[in-house]
Amino acid sequence: MSEIADFSAFKLLSLYRDRQLSPTEVTKAALERINTYNSQVNAFAIVDEETALAEARASEVRWVNGNPLGLVDGIPFTVKDLLLTKGLPTRRGSKAISSNQPWQEDAPAVARLREQGAVLLGKTTTSEFGWKGVTESPLTGITRNPWNTDLTPGGSSGGAAVAAALGMGTLHLGTDGGGSSRSPAALTGVFGLKPTFGRVAGYPSAHTGTLFHIGVLVRTVTDAAVMMNVIAHPDVRDWYALSGDKQDYTFDLDKGVAGLRIAYSPNFGYADVEPEVAALVKAAVDIFAKLDAVVEEVDPGFANPRSIFQTFWQTGAAKLLRGFSPEQQAVIEEGLLSIAKEGDRITLAEYLSAQDAREALGRQMQRFHENYDLLITPTLPTVAFPVGQNRPQSSIENPQRDWAPFTYPFNLTQQPAASVPCGFTTNGLPVGMQIVAAKYRDLLVLQAAKAYESISPFIMPLELNRNVLK
Repeated sequence: MSEIADFSAFKLLSLYRDRQLSPTEVTKAALERINTYNSQVNAFAIVDEETALAEARASEVRWVNGNPLGLVDGIPFTVKDLLLTKGLPTRRGSKAISSNQPWQEDAPAVARLREQGAVLLGKTTTSEFGWKGVTESPLTGITRNPWNTDLTPGGSSGGAAVAAALGMGTLHLGTDGGGSSRSPAALTGVFGLKPTFGRVAGYPSAHTGTLFHIGVLVRTVTDAAVMMNVIAHPDVRDWYALSGDKQDYTFDLDKGVAGLRIAYSPNFGYADVEPEVAALVKAAVDIFAKLDAVVEEVDPGFANPRSIFQTFWQTGAAKLLRGFSPEQQAVIEEGLLSIAKEGDRITLAEYLSAQDAREALGRQMQRFHENYDLLITPTLPTVAFPVGQNRPQSSIENPQRDWAPFTYPFNLTQQPAASVPCGFTTNGLPVGMQIVAAKYRDLLVLQAAKAYESISPFIMPLELNRNVLK
């Protein structure tokens, strides 16, 4: 039963078709993992065991009758607690949101998964409104890294990443407003994808506006492709959603990277990267050269866009908190309140200037991809650090040090980007490599990640050492 929880969605669907395994067995295995490990890692805000088992039994009947509901019928999935979920509270990691209200609507990606028969296990933890890059909130407390529970899994989709790493479900919905899916993927050793903005519909609009992407966290690249086939569709509620996507993300996934032009930027020309991280990413990039890609070490050539990003992030926080009463604001984390105050000081002229700078960055990257199919960087310049900190200790000593410089530029440019597990430090902590493509070329990111995975399969905590967690 335990091993079933590690199976990919692709494998599970094959076993369902051959009647060698049932959705009920798979859901029970996932719930067993949750019951065994969640008390140690705190990845879930809510687990709805009764409903999950009922949905699994209904799926089992459909498979027995040869009439599955859709592409992921009977596959267990989770939802980050920033996304609306019908029948379950969406409290966004905040005591300011009451659970005592009707919850009658699914976010688009949640709806698409349910429409095609996926089995909802529950909602995963997030930082409060996703405001910081670790997963700790006043509502749910501290979420911990399965490789070392004294360390953070990153954030803000840390609960989803931990659930993926430990087999507590198969498919996991996260969000990514500046790296919130890719960063925890890197720190926990799973695969994290941020699709092109609008490729996966989002609703309601996030306070971070067009920085906000729906994210995917899974254990294999193929599962990400399966998930994209389900969720990469428009929704009338999302004004920014791209038109209907007829792409089959599993088709030609094994195409490889031969002949692709790959730019490798170890540090963007300005970022500080820990030596072990740099060495592991460089070794991973060398694999692409061995797979007959044309690899060139080159920086994308833009100046650090941190100030541009902060303008949008801070004004978004200010917008968010204006909608809360003084009583609600009294229970919100001081760090988020501080960011909102900074946002209130930003003038309209400064905001519009940041918009112009963002457009210039986007144009620069579009021109860059005229010469290069892909850009590869570290996902993060560091590994997991202790819980109770919002950033690595070195960053606390020097607040100007940017500890996540590689992810947020591609929220600004709205490009597809993924974090791919690429090895472990001498202390046994996972490292991620980021693969970026031009807007709309999501399949190319998946194909490159799959090519790497075929040479260097991803390792999950319980595969490597079943005594990681007691």
